[in-house]
Amino acid sequence: MRPFPILATALGGALLVAGCASTAGLAPQTTTRQPADLHAERALAAAALPAAAWPTDRWWTAFGDRQLDALVDEALAGSPTLDAAAARVRKAQAQAGLADAARRPSVGASAQYAAAQLPAGLAGEELGGQPLHNAVLMLKFDWPLDVWGGKRADYLAALGQARASEVDAQATRLALAANVARSYTALAQAFDDLELARREQVRADELVTLGRQRIAAGLDNQSALRGSEAIAAAAKAQQEAARQRIAALRNALAALVGQGPDRGLAIQPPQLLNTPAPALPSVLPSELLGHRPDVVAARWRVEAAAQGITSAKARFRPSIDLSGLVGLAATGFSGLFDSDAFLGFGGPALSLPIFDGGQLRSNLSARDADYDLAVADYNRTVIDGLRQVTDAVQAIRALDAQAAALEQARSAAAATAQVVEQRQRAGLANRLDLLAARKPLLQAEQQLAAVRSQRYAAAIDLDQALGGGTTVEAPAPIASH
Repeated sequence: MRPFPILATALGGALLVAGCASTAGLAPQTTTRQPADLHAERALAAAALPAAAWPTDRWWTAFGDRQLDALVDEALAGSPTLDAAAARVRKAQAQAGLADAARRPSVGASAQYAAAQLPAGLAGEELGGQPLHNAVLMLKFDWPLDVWGGKRADYLAALGQARASEVDAQATRLALAANVARSYTALAQAFDDLELARREQVRADELVTLGRQRIAAGLDNQSALRGSEAIAAAAKAQQEAARQRIAALRNALAALVGQGPDRGLAIQPPQLLNTPAPALPSVLPSELLGHRPDVVAARWRVEAAAQGITSAKARFRPSIDLSGLVGLAATGFSGLFDSDAFLGFGGPALSLPIFDGGQLRSNLSARDADYDLAVADYNRTVIDGLRQVTDAVQAIRALDAQAAALEQARSAAAATAQVVEQRQRAGLANRLDLLAARKPLLQAEQQLAAVRSQRYAAAIDLDQALGGGTTVEAPAPIASH
């Protein structure tokens, strides 16, 4: 019988018994959420925001502070966090390269020289008692035929993970820029708090001085003085707390840009000029999925998990491997290139799982579970992304309303203080009245500074929630499995 009919017969018999290892009853349990299923129209419509383009890749420049721009650029150029993300990308790419190499033909060469001497009593006089020399040169060829596409699926799965790592690196860059901006705006509030606490202490110190004068003149008692001293001490404590926050935030910014704490000492008080007005792209939520790097990375991991299922299913089927070797072998180098030194071996090899104790089914079940986990993570990321956009928009709307009310309160308090100052000049009020009138003004300014800082943070949250201007390649729409 010729070799080809033998191979065909063997393959037919293998396929006949292939049903012994079955994939029946194994399938993923979850499906991806579609953007149309997630509604945010009513929640976002209440904000009445104008339509706008997506954020630019340098969204932080909208704050109008060149020092902030420089800090973000420095962080993106030298942060160890980004170095780690880049290393993860290179590792994932190398894993994809290994998976690609596993499905391609391989050729290897080897050379061997060996010497041995066997006892004459064991091997006989013909072979024993004298040195034996062997020299071998060989080329080995191996090609695992990817008949069912399992190895290609392994490669595509590894490639999907590599692309997810690349997008993760973009997400890391976005998060780093956002963290620098948040720390910087918090630093701005800390400097505002320090200045307001200093002004409060000036006011309290004057109250203490006036209290002592009034006691000396017999116009007041110790209780009012002690109250003023308590206010002065509290103002001093507030200043120390603000200085501590300034130092901590400078240290944090230095670490974010990849430098030591001394770098933070060079950071000057922020000069944020603008509070970016909120605006939303008109294509939410559908196109949000393609602009957020965390969502795109999750999609790539779903694609990789789907390819993992394809690979696991291919293992249930027969595998064919073409292998062979050719070479030269002789009893010493002198005869290595003689005509009778040639050796060769090769041909197809077929293997088929029949009974494996459930290993293949367990492997496929695990891949199905991996797919379900990837889909669940994708769905969670999509839902969280839309929630973060909505949270930021609603926070901006509420904070703008608070800021407007506090501006009115501050204006009213400033007007009251001005009236009392005019009355003092006219002899109708005293210095204590003026110092008391300035307290509501300082309180309104403190509240306004806190709301302004929260408004900056909400603007940063919105830019990050919209993807921060990152451009990433997303996979094709996810098919069900």
